[in-house]
Amino acid sequence: MRGDGLAGGEGGADRLGELIPAALRGMAAGIAERGGPVPAGGPAAVAAALVAERGEPARVAAALVGDHGGAGAVLATAERGEPAPVAPVLVGDHGGAGAVLAAAERGEPAGVAAALVGDHGGPGAVMSTAERGGLDAASSRNQLPRHGVGAEAALEELSRLLAAGSADPADPACAAHLHCPPLAVAVAADVVASALNPSMDSWDQAPVASELEREFTAGIARLCYPDAETPDAVVTTGGTESNLLGLLLARERDPGVQPVCGANAHHSVARAAWLLGLPAPIVVPCEGDRLLPDALAEVVTPRSVVVATAGTTNTGTLDPLPAIAAICRRSGARLHVDAAYGGMALCSDTLKTKLAGLELADSVALDLHKFGWQPVAAGLFAAREAADLAALTVRAEYLNADDDTEAGLPDLLGRSIRTSRRPDAFRMAVTVHALGTDGLGALVERCCTTATEVAARVEEHPGLRLWGAPELSTVVLRPVGADETGDDELVARVRRALLEAGTAVIGRASLPTGPGGADQLWLKLTLLHPHTTGDDYGPLLDRIAATAGAELVAGRESPVAS
Repeated sequence: MRGDGLAGGEGGADRLGELIPAALRGMAAGIAERGGPVPAGGPAAVAAALVAERGEPARVAAALVGDHGGAGAVLATAERGEPAPVAPVLVGDHGGAGAVLAAAERGEPAGVAAALVGDHGGPGAVMSTAERGGLDAASSRNQLPRHGVGAEAALEELSRLLAAGSADPADPACAAHLHCPPLAVAVAADVVASALNPSMDSWDQAPVASELEREFTAGIARLCYPDAETPDAVVTTGGTESNLLGLLLARERDPGVQPVCGANAHHSVARAAWLLGLPAPIVVPCEGDRLLPDALAEVVTPRSVVVATAGTTNTGTLDPLPAIAAICRRSGARLHVDAAYGGMALCSDTLKTKLAGLELADSVALDLHKFGWQPVAAGLFAAREAADLAALTVRAEYLNADDDTEAGLPDLLGRSIRTSRRPDAFRMAVTVHALGTDGLGALVERCCTTATEVAARVEEHPGLRLWGAPELSTVVLRPVGADETGDDELVARVRRALLEAGTAVIGRASLPTGPGGADQLWLKLTLLHPHTTGDDYGPLLDRIAATAGAELVAGRESPVAS
């Protein structure tokens, strides 16, 4: 069918109704082909699989993948022309693409595998793309196609490839990063926002989108600053941009401002200082991954902007915000809190006490593509005084002319450091409308509870050691074999072995736990799946310990090691 139909306007919704099932069929097939949290074999295998899909002999990829399966299994399926076994995915507990199809009420049967090798494309469809385009396989890799395959085929084919070759944050064994599985309601809202495509740089492009954004950001500002007179918030791309704004607003008040942060601070703080032409941050020592207030008091001055962290990337630990805020107030320093990870714990009556002192900050970074379960990007920046955001004001005659704003048209250009930007607040607003802050808070609580349960399992496991009790949803652990041998490289090999096998995606953290405070390498589970329990992670803990044991034996038997 045609590929040039529009998503909006008359007939746009109907056309989307025709295309979305094709994309979801491809997604479901790809998930089934992947068969785990991440494609197996590592970068070479994934690249080779893509080459093979484009017409190269599958044996090239198979040789790189070896016995791991994963990407090789995808190629084998394509070679055989077999239907992908997607029915279990569509009707399983997690739902996935099948749940979206059901939500769309398209009426397709769960067992769509047969359709995947029919007229709509399927495993062999991409293989024929080069033939239809009249290009040989080698040249097609470096050229855009001159002739299209049609919307349905393109969606189904490439959605299958993307799903088969992606890490799946909805799999409990995918727990390396602050990378959440998005809520279906947020993804559905994003489809509508993408179809209507309001650009948030002028009111005439986004009449209702701008009002929804205003209402939502006002609510976020009040969540952070319940007692402030004039708080406000703006939408960003995430914690990195929000931290940049925190330092930018401080610089606008004092061009000679000096950033100060803990050794636990996110790397974006130093990057923001560099981008803004500010001095490199003064780094304050930490203990237990928390900034030490006494050490901060020794370096802070009235010209400082202190960046505290509410949820560190390494361990999820929160800095002592009340003590830090008191030091900043006594010295006249400005305080910005990077709460990109932990900030949405404000939605939980049980957990929000952990964030006491946040309301004393001059500005706060939040990130709903962590605790918030939004597709990337979903950052927010809140300021205790709305007047501070005037630093973002810029004039462009074609977007926010003075006479337009004087006549009452809202100025959206001064609400961001970007010009064209997506209506990211829409899906966030839809999500909060659907769940309420209580519902979001309950999801945060579930993740934190699961982390506590997993930590208890680590403590009981004979092959693993726990770094410390989780404060949010991050569990930091280390194979005991690494302690016995003093081998940090063993920890790194365990992570890579699980990744290359396609069985787990776990993170890493370097922490000063070695002799004399030397850095040691730890493994990290960042648990953002709100529908799991500690029991779901028992097999993963066993795999980590078993892999460490196997790597330890392999290292002893290796001729190089001897």
